[in-house]
Order: sequence, then structure tokens, then C-alpha cells
Amino acid sequence: MAVHNADIARVLEEIADLLELKEANPFRIRAYRNAARTVGDLRIDIAQTLAEGKPLPKLPGIGEDLTAKIRDIVATGSTALADRLRKEMPPGITDLLRVPGLGPKRVKHLWHDLGVHTLAELQRAALDGRIRGLAGFGEKTEAAIREAVERQLTKKQRVKLVVAAQYAEPLAAHLAGAKGVRDVVIAGSYRRMKETVGDIDILVTSSDPQAVMARFESYPEVRETLARGPTRASALLASGLQVDVRVVPVESFGAALHYFTGSKAHNIAIRRLGQERGLKVNEYGVFKAGRGGAEKRVAGETEESVFAAVGLPWIPPELREDAGEIEAARRGALPVLVRREDLRGDLHAHTKATDGKNTLAEMAAAAKAAGLEYLAITEHSRRVTVARGLDPQRLAKQADEIDRLNATLEGITLLKGIEVDILEDGTLDLPEASLAGLDLVVGAVHSKFGLTRAQQTERILKAMDAPHFSILAHPSGRLIGAREPYDVDMLRIVRKARARGIALELNAHPERLDLIDTYCRMAKEEGVLVAVSSDAHGVADFENLRFGVGQARRGWLEAKDVLNTRPLAELRRFLAATMGRSAAGARRSGRGR
Repeated sequence: MAVHNADIARVLEEIADLLELKEANPFRIRAYRNAARTVGDLRIDIAQTLAEGKPLPKLPGIGEDLTAKIRDIVATGSTALADRLRKEMPPGITDLLRVPGLGPKRVKHLWHDLGVHTLAELQRAALDGRIRGLAGFGEKTEAAIREAVERQLTKKQRVKLVVAAQYAEPLAAHLAGAKGVRDVVIAGSYRRMKETVGDIDILVTSSDPQAVMARFESYPEVRETLARGPTRASALLASGLQVDVRVVPVESFGAALHYFTGSKAHNIAIRRLGQERGLKVNEYGVFKAGRGGAEKRVAGETEESVFAAVGLPWIPPELREDAGEIEAARRGALPVLVRREDLRGDLHAHTKATDGKNTLAEMAAAAKAAGLEYLAITEHSRRVTVARGLDPQRLAKQADEIDRLNATLEGITLLKGIEVDILEDGTLDLPEASLAGLDLVVGAVHSKFGLTRAQQTERILKAMDAPHFSILAHPSGRLIGAREPYDVDMLRIVRKARARGIALELNAHPERLDLIDTYCRMAKEEGVLVAVSSDAHGVADFENLRFGVGQARRGWLEAKDVLNTRPLAELRRFLAATMGRSAAGARRSGRGR
């Protein structure tokens, strides 16, 4: 059974949860959480690397002990420490830590005082009114817990796009090795680049469908076959993901790919357009009624032929949500969507100076290898103590280091920045004097997510009025599946960005993908530039840019709508204005670059 990086990260995160419930050393807990993030973000396949007899690369924060545990997880799916901790705790107890508002102390309280250690038991206790009587809880907390648990219990299992990729892409490659295979495409919400994926749909064309079905069923990660036919099979993987594989005729491939890619609403709209033309559009093709009721296939081998049959140009997969794309296609007004290769730089990255894993030089080399021409170094500011955020003295020291390194670099330029915390009152975490000499300032909310809509909005608006402010980072503050967006009036934020002449970030980290697609469209419509940034904490994280670009495409963004598609000289002019400097001043600060 193959073990993916996501599986290893899940075990390490579970160990951290169980240690937290035991009130273990906070530094030990943090080590496991950091290791889980490092492994989850890693773009090399750890299990494959070990299977090939190669040594694991040196990973920051992962020493011999953690490396040994990772090897155990690859070999057995677990490790002795995880097994021991599970025996000491009730099954399901770590699920309670995923409920908003429940930290380790409250979970222990619920467990010891009420015998609650599963989501179902927690829901029952809330419905019975037993939680409000515990010290430190109360009626409001009980109600909030009840609502949060109901959402979790009724929510269909979905995984982050980056996790789905770890399972779907190797399986697609496996199927491509079957006898007679011509095409293998992962369709569904994965192809539309949705931030989370429910099921995996894979379409195959092959001269030997039985060989494809047999190869799918023999895949080592298939835990249970749910259905099996001559050209279709459905199975559950060991990870819990459901996968449907369909072998379709070459003449139907385009129709099937369209059908299994678009959202339900998009597909219904396309079928209606077909009906208006006397056509039937389905997964097998596009058909026109002939004499005697016989049907004649008029399109279906390619997606382009399907769209053309209903009078439309090809519509990119990311737009197929029935959110205006059909009307735009009719008018010839579809956007020319931004591509990964359009990005010239990255405007949000961290190094070992705070919570990153690599040095300035290493990050510069990795950015250049990723095809980028510039990289902004934006460490955390001092308020983020857990990340060892920079104070004015350390920030000034790093700025000098960047200047010295830039004098030696070729093909890549580092920009001096900071990810400065926006405090509760809307002020910034560092004084103006410290920010003034930088190339850019990225403002971010990292605390007080529970403020009212009015308070949160005013807090951010005030920060954006600061003399030195270039980009608003991860504007909604969400963590997919872990933290809901904070309540904020995004239209006011977008319009303030336009008035102030600053940009909004689309944070490409797969746990964020923030801006959401609808806010990307809002920014585009209001004339506000979006920076697609990796939030890289290590040299492998520039790979995240592909997920950010996918989200940008879902938000209808073109290259002209994205700040970091611009060449460095043009970018400097934009940033200079956000920092209260003239373009000439920007050139001087850039030392001629």
C-alpha cells in the first residue's frame, strides 16, 4: 500500500494533537506540527524516494528521531509513538479539536467531566444542555459548539485540492500504463481547480477497456470496489476518497470530458442551448434527430466540437460553473485567463529569519529555478512571536543582507518587504520609520478573528490608510476546512484598495487559496490588482503557485489583472506609489535593478 506525503503528515499531526491533550512539552508539540507541515508541503514523494533507495533530503526541523518515525509511517502506515498515544486516549478524541472554540483544555474537560470523546457524543451533550453547566462554557458556547458539530457531521467529506492531487495524479499515471490506452484525464471539480474535491473522476480512451478495469482494480491503494462493469468501475481508496474510472469511445471523449468536468448548473445550461437548436447533448455526444426518429451524432470527439455545436467557443474548465461564462462566450467576451508562466515574480515569502525553512540565498535560487525574476522577502513582524517575528532592528539587518545578496545575484532580484501584523485597532505592528525604507509592505490579520463585521472592516480599512501599505494578505483569513473566513465587508475593502492604489493578495498556499474566486471577480470588476503569491516557507513551496493560478482562473483573472505578471521596473513603479515614493525614488532604492 502506497503511503503519500499527506498520509505521513496526517499521522504527525495526530501525534501533535494527542501530545497536546496530554499537555506535553509545547516545543515537542510544535516540532511535530512543523514536521507535518513540512512533509505536507513537500513536492518530492517521500515513499517513492525511500523505495528507490535514495536518502531523504535534509528537511528543516526534522532530525534523526523524526526521520525514523517518517520511515516507520512509510513502512507500516503508523509509528510506535502514535500507536501508544492512541491506546492512552479514547478513539475519536482528536476530532473534537477540529471544533471551533475547543482547545485541548476544553476537550479534556468534556472528556473527563461528561464522558464525551466523539463528535456524536458532543452533539448529544449539547442538545441535552449538559455543556453549559461546565465551568468556562455557558449557554452561548454550548450553542456555538452545537452548530459547529452539526456542520461537521452533515458535511460531505472533501479534501483539499493539493491532497487530491497526491492521490489522483499517481492513479492516472498508473492507468496510463494499461494496454491500449490513448487518453487519461482527471475530470470533475479537480479539473475545475476547486479548492476542495469530493470524488475523483477519471476518463480514459482505450482499445482494451477490460485491461483498464483490471489495472484499476489491482491498484494497491484500492480498498473496496463499489461497482464494476465492462467500461466503468467505482472504488474507495485507502484514504477514503472515492474514484470513478470510465472508459469511453474516442468519438465520445470530448462529450464525456465536458459532461464530467462542468458543474451541474453549467451542464444543464449547455443542454438547454442544445435543445434550442434541436440537439441532444449528453455524455455520449451531441445528437440530432433524423428520419424515423433515428439520431445522428454531430459532435462529441472533442470538447471544442461540443461547444461549437451549441454556438459557443471553448470555455476553460475553471469557468464552467454557470456563473456568467455562457453569456460571456456568446458575446465573445471570455477572459484570456492568466497562466502560471505569466507570473514573473512572487510577492510573499519567508526565510529562516522567522518561520521559514531556508536561507535568503536558497530561496532566491529556488525562485529563479521556478522561472521567477523577482522575489519579495516578507517575514512576519514582531507580534507573531510563535514565528519569531522581526522587530525594527532585525528587519533593518535583513534589509542590509538583501542588499548585499542582490549585488551577487544574476537572473533574480530580492525585494525588501515585511508581512506586518494589523493590530486590533488598525495600526501596524512596526513603526513607520522601519517600514519606509522597504520596497513593499504586506499587511495581514493574524489575530482577533471574532470581531464583529463592522469592527473587522474598520480595522482593515484603517490599516490600508497607513502611509506604507502595498498588499493586503489573505484578505478573508480563512483556512480551508479549519477556520471560517472572518466577517468583513469585502466590497468596502476592495473599493478602499482601489482608492488607495494598493493590491489584494491571492495567497496560493493550498490551505488558504484566499482570495476566493468570487472576490477575485469583484476585484477585477473594481479595477483592483491581485498578487498571486506563494506564501513560501521553503524552497519547495513555489509549486503552490499553480494552485493560486488555478484559483485566479476560477476568478476570471487575466494576466493584466495580476500584479506580479509585470516586469520588475513596472512593478517597482506600482510599489513606490504604495510606499509614498516617486518612481525615481523606487529606482534609487532598487540600486539600478
